[in-house]
Order: sequence, then C-alpha cells, then structure tokens
Amino acid sequence: MDLGTVIAERQIEGRAPDGSPFEVVIRFGTPRPDPLSDNGDWECPHQIGDDEVAAAYGIDSLQALLLSVYAVRIKLAESGATLDWLGMPELGLTVAPALS
Repeated sequence: MDLGTVIAERQIEGRAPDGSPFEVVIRFGTPRPDPLSDNGDWECPHQIGDDEVAAAYGIDSLQALLLSVYAVRIKLAESGATLDWLGMPELGLTVAPALS
C-alpha cells in the first residue's frame, strides 16, 4: 500500500532498554476512497517509522482518519517501548469520547 500525500506527521522520542534515545516518526496519508469497497467506504493510510504502510477504514474520510490515528496509538502502546511526546499521555493521539 502507498502512503500517498502526507497530511500529518509527528516525531516521538523514545528510549531503548539500554537507555539510548531514539526517534520514531508517524505519518498519516490523505484519506481516499477504498478501491475494494462496493459501498463507498474510505481508507486512511498510516506509517510508523520505516514499517510497512497500513490503513484504517471508515464509512467516510473523517472516520477513516480518526480510526487511523487510533490504530497508530494502539500499535505504539503495544510496542512496549518507552515513548514520549511533550509529556502528554498517549502521545497526544487521544480522540475525545462523545460529548453527549
């Protein structure tokens, strides 16, 4: 899968088990219609560092983008690495819950 045009990226600081610092960049591509969907669904590609490009899917472009951000947050949390972005919990990638 191709990342396409990058619409957002974030540099996250990390610390390896031996204490050495490293940096990982996450990138989000432009949401686009899912070419495999018969229902008009959308996909939003994302990439963590040099990993393969992955995507999240939604009914529209906004849902695909939000789910892509959520997928990256989950993948980073599951990595077990010590990561930080401005001292913010969940690396500032948290989507607020419904307001009602």
